[in-house]
Amino acid sequence: MPEVSSDLEMVRVTNEDFVKKAEACTPKLRETVVRPVSIVDIVKTEDVYPEVHKKDEIGNLSSYHLAKGDKICLDLGDHQVGYVTLKLNSVGSPQDAPAFFRLKFGEIAKEMTEDSADYDGWISRGWIQEEFIHVDVLPAELKLPRRYAFRYMEIEVIDTSLKWQMVVEDVSCVSVSAVSMEDVKPVESEDEMIRKLDRVSLRTLQNCMQSVFEDGPKRDRRLWLGDLRLQALANYETFHNMDLVKRCLYLFAGQTKDNGQVSACLFTEPKFIVDDTFLLDYSMFFGATLCDYYEASGDRETLKDLSACAYRQMEIAKEQFDEKELMKNGDGFWGFIDWTDGLNKQSAMQGVYIYCAKKVQKIAEILGDAEKAEEMKKEAAAKTAAAKKYLFDKESGLFISGEEKQINYASQVWLILAGAVDSAEGAEILDRLVELKPEKGMVSPYMNHHFVEALLMCGKRDQAMEYMKYYWGGMLSHGADTFWELYNPENPAESPYGSSIVNSYCHAWSCTPTYLLRKYFN
Repeated sequence: MPEVSSDLEMVRVTNEDFVKKAEACTPKLRETVVRPVSIVDIVKTEDVYPEVHKKDEIGNLSSYHLAKGDKICLDLGDHQVGYVTLKLNSVGSPQDAPAFFRLKFGEIAKEMTEDSADYDGWISRGWIQEEFIHVDVLPAELKLPRRYAFRYMEIEVIDTSLKWQMVVEDVSCVSVSAVSMEDVKPVESEDEMIRKLDRVSLRTLQNCMQSVFEDGPKRDRRLWLGDLRLQALANYETFHNMDLVKRCLYLFAGQTKDNGQVSACLFTEPKFIVDDTFLLDYSMFFGATLCDYYEASGDRETLKDLSACAYRQMEIAKEQFDEKELMKNGDGFWGFIDWTDGLNKQSAMQGVYIYCAKKVQKIAEILGDAEKAEEMKKEAAAKTAAAKKYLFDKESGLFISGEEKQINYASQVWLILAGAVDSAEGAEILDRLVELKPEKGMVSPYMNHHFVEALLMCGKRDQAMEYMKYYWGGMLSHGADTFWELYNPENPAESPYGSSIVNSYCHAWSCTPTYLLRKYFN
């Protein structure tokens, strides 16, 4: 009998058997000791992104005698996720006061030029990676208990005393991940941009593969279902770590809302618990992710175990349609789709439902559940017919969304991915979309991935490659070692949180160029 637990906000139902199966797949993280490669200066420019200049060799680190107000910035050469140790000493007279200093960590150089005191966003400032530290007695080896995601580390001395200075003798980071870059053969290409897109995608995925597929190792450090789906697809083409995907699927099914709905995300520390955030598109993606996992692994036992959970998500979503078979517009943060401000999500959610219904139909067919397979087939057909009848605007030749008949990228992309139109019709829609360039565009790499995949589905291979180079290549042009949570080429400093200082610059849903390159271009 499932254990039921409750709090003031929601009732959670736990399937202990599923949780045990998830825990049996917990990875042993691989550890790699990494040290800084140089001492740098990060200089603000008129551009949004600063310049990084090498200042000195790292071998000269201990020659810097740091007094009040002095600072030094170290470059680890690449994005790291791990645990930092500093070896500190003093020079001059005997230490007559504590060493008081600040450590600041940045995934990209831009973070190092931002002042946390100016932050006034709606996400907790606790995500800003900085520490204020006192050390009473030097020399000392300081092992920081927190895990950081960073490339750059700044040490700023707030005070010592007039009689002595602080010396940093050594800095090291024990970087952790469930996988190793050495296990993956890089994409071969004469085009350096393609090679770099692949390499940075792989690094992004690697650094998000921890005890679960995290959305971002800096923030939020959680397992989100929408991110998991894309990470898993990239993983199947690269690291082939099936147990980590299996673990995440069992965790989502292992604790649900009392109506059986899977949460949008979950925590694994200090104990496993689902969050109280529910997004309808993410819930539906459970079945799609399960189907993809089976196709990659052949693991029929897991497919059978978790099929009922996949079926349930579609039953819950089915309740959200009106008498015309159209998805009702939800209130508030009811579905994700993209971060685009003011985006009407009705038609895109219709597409997600059709897409996932077809995936769940496939699950039922594999398991010999003819009744469920037929039900899903009819659902997909009914919702497709409704989309064509009510959502397709003949005058513009594009799908519209909501009472305001909004034309946006997401509606076209998701109804194409859902197969609501054939590839020739989809190609025409995409041509019209690109020509129109509607106001409601795309902000996240998550939505941009789906746009590229829609181009590929419609045979627009060259255009897809060109767009990948434009979008993800734009991040590369700003010095990205890993791909970001959010990137708008027309507004590079954009943030959904009120300040880009809390943006995640190594983010799961942006890792897909390595998947797209290997699946469609190799």
